[in-house]
Amino acid sequence: MLRSMTAFARHEQTSAWGAITWELRSVNHRYLEASIRLPETLRSLETPARERIAATLSRGKVEGTLKLHTTGAALTAITLNYPMVERLLEVAGELEHLMGPGTGLRLVDVMRWPGVINEPEPDLDAIKQAILDSLGAALAELVATREREGERTADLLRQRCAAIRVQVTLVRSRRPEVLARWRDKLLNRLADIAVDADPGRLEQELALVAQRLDVDEELDRLDTHLDEIEAVLQRNEPVGRRLDFLMQELNREANTLSSKSADADTTRCAVELKVLIEQMREQIQNIE
Repeated sequence: MLRSMTAFARHEQTSAWGAITWELRSVNHRYLEASIRLPETLRSLETPARERIAATLSRGKVEGTLKLHTTGAALTAITLNYPMVERLLEVAGELEHLMGPGTGLRLVDVMRWPGVINEPEPDLDAIKQAILDSLGAALAELVATREREGERTADLLRQRCAAIRVQVTLVRSRRPEVLARWRDKLLNRLADIAVDADPGRLEQELALVAQRLDVDEELDRLDTHLDEIEAVLQRNEPVGRRLDFLMQELNREANTLSSKSADADTTRCAVELKVLIEQMREQIQNIE
């Protein structure tokens, strides 16, 4: 299934200690480039997070942002160090007796004193595993979005392939008429100059003209490349680079067809081919 490289995903996961929110954005890029923003206390997760992304995606510039929020439930585990608080109050009373009223400790001073508030050490291993699991879920959403966008792009590519086939059929059907027109043009020129041409030499010249104007190979290769594109669109793997190569091949055949064109209709068909191929190429730039 075709995947686009442009997508956005947001996944939120809650637990007793807080909430994890991952936001992932991806745009087209020649290779895979991941940029991850993590809280300083969780910087050790950067490498495993990159590995998760690399195991899921093959191309695109990916920006990932982790937001971690603790809930009120975590605050219920906070306790006071009563012996320390009592000792601080005693010292504050002694200082106030020596220095005068109004010099005692305020409530905020007590709470800021190191060791007064006992906070339980979080289970970092469990938190890190939950963060990575949440990243996996966010990546799954990102891939699903890429695939939906990719399917729309695949439909557009199939439409362009069908339009190119129409042009190829039109050029192929006009080949006998084009050759007959050149034969008549050559005979008329000979008649104008009143020269008796050797029939054998005339047929040889006509054969050379037909050879110069022969585009059957180009038309056949165009059909072959279109068949390959439609087959590639069915693959369940990254195919962006292969499709890009096929666009180059299509464009090469269209240029050759244009250079061999001997009539206005064939030239118009060649121009239309180039327009359709360029439209496909622009779409394929965003395919993984």
